[in-house]
Amino acid sequence: MAWKYTGTLRPPFAEFPVDGQESVWDYPRTPIIEQDSRLVVVKLDDLVIAESSRSVRVLETASPPTFYLHADDVQTDLLIQEEGSTYCEWKGVALYFGIRGLDTIVHRAGWFYPRPKAPFEELATYVSFYPSKLDCFVAGERVRPQPGGYYGGWLTSEIAGPVKGAPGSANW
Repeated sequence: MAWKYTGTLRPPFAEFPVDGQESVWDYPRTPIIEQDSRLVVVKLDDLVIAESSRSVRVLETASPPTFYLHADDVQTDLLIQEEGSTYCEWKGVALYFGIRGLDTIVHRAGWFYPRPKAPFEELATYVSFYPSKLDCFVAGERVRPQPGGYYGGWLTSEIAGPVKGAPGSANW
C-alpha cells in the first residue's frame, strides 16, 4: 500500500480506517493509477490464470481498488473475447473476456481497455478480473468482490468503506 490520507473530508457514514487500512473516501474523485508490487494471483479452481508482482491499482473515491495485471503475466491463451462493451468516463471503452478453464467457461470474467483515454493509456497492456467470478488473491489474502455485481473493485482487509455498489449507494 502506498496511498496515504490527504486530508479530504469523509462523509459522516464513512468507516474510520485503523492502522494498515485505507479509506475509499480518501481516494481521489478523478481516479489515479498506482503501481503495486505485492503478489497477485487469479485462479479458476486450481488453474492459475494470472500471477504478477507488477500490477497496478486504480483508486477512485468510494470504490475499492481495482487491480489490473500486466498481460505478460496472464495466460492469455485461456481468454475468450466476448460480445459487448461498456464505457467509463475516465478510462474509455472496456471490452470483456471469458476464461476457458479445464472443464468450464466463465463468461465475462474480466475486461480490458484496448485504447484507454488519457491519462490512463498505461492500462492498454493490462487486464482485470471480477473477484465475484474467479478466485483472486492479493499477498495471499483472498479478495472479496465489490457489492452490486457491476463494479470490479477488489475488497481486502486493508479497505475501510462503505463502498459504492452496496445497497443505498446509488447516489454516491
